[in-house]
Amino acid sequence: MIETPRTPVLRTDVSEIERLALVDPTELTRRIGVRIERPLRPAREPAPYVVLCHGFKGFMDWGFFPALSSAIAGAGFVAVSMNTSGSGVGDDPLTMDDDAAFFRDTYTRQVEDIARVRAFARRIGGVDASSEVLFGHSRGGGMMVVSAAEEAPAAVALWAAIDDADRFDGDAKAGWRRDGVLLVPNGRTGQIHRMSVDALDDLERHRERLDVLAAAARIEAPLLALHGSADTTVRPEAAARIADAAPRGAFRILEGADHAFGARHPCPDPSELPLLTAAIEATLAFARDSVHA
Repeated sequence: MIETPRTPVLRTDVSEIERLALVDPTELTRRIGVRIERPLRPAREPAPYVVLCHGFKGFMDWGFFPALSSAIAGAGFVAVSMNTSGSGVGDDPLTMDDDAAFFRDTYTRQVEDIARVRAFARRIGGVDASSEVLFGHSRGGGMMVVSAAEEAPAAVALWAAIDDADRFDGDAKAGWRRDGVLLVPNGRTGQIHRMSVDALDDLERHRERLDVLAAAARIEAPLLALHGSADTTVRPEAAARIADAAPRGAFRILEGADHAFGARHPCPDPSELPLLTAAIEATLAFARDSVHA
């Protein structure tokens, strides 16, 4: 992967932030966005770090992600957030305007993107490569489980993660194959995104690799699955199934929380969202316990 030039460092009260993109030299249109947030006053010892992946129609600057990243940095970790190459986010970090990238996206490309960001994160100066925590939300949570099964981290934290990559019914698949494209409405922006039938082919061709529960069973690291009781996008039972499959899995249901734990885009101050605050605090406590065990 080719690393593009970094943006000037932005400093906040607790951290410093920089952005870059990882570009595949064999496919120059394949760009993975990366956002690195470090503690403003790093410890003398190498820092643990968290790699964060968004869900379907999400991105690293969506909703709760900036607040979560800031909290992670404030707790002494380096937060390495990513936009998958098929997220649909181009040069503008807040706009899904790269329709071609979204159209080309597949599940295995997402897993490959995660592996590339993990490899990049290990080479960041000042991080402890043995203290890697993986975080994923929704579809990103499911793909993080797959990634963790293929290369062991120190811990895995999930919010509202899918427990099955195949979330399409028979009629949707039939129409997808007939038309060669699946139309995906974006309720937030009003856009209609397009997914190539290659994504369906990829899912069916790599069903064993993308089996989230089978992957969870191969993860030896501690795993925490958080889910909201009011999540209508991914049912709360998914957290229990993932945690039950993982040898060191645990789950927690936050009563009243929805798929985004009360967040929206743009997200208000997390202190105004008690369920989001509870999810962040539980995740940080789990990450600290896992890397310092």
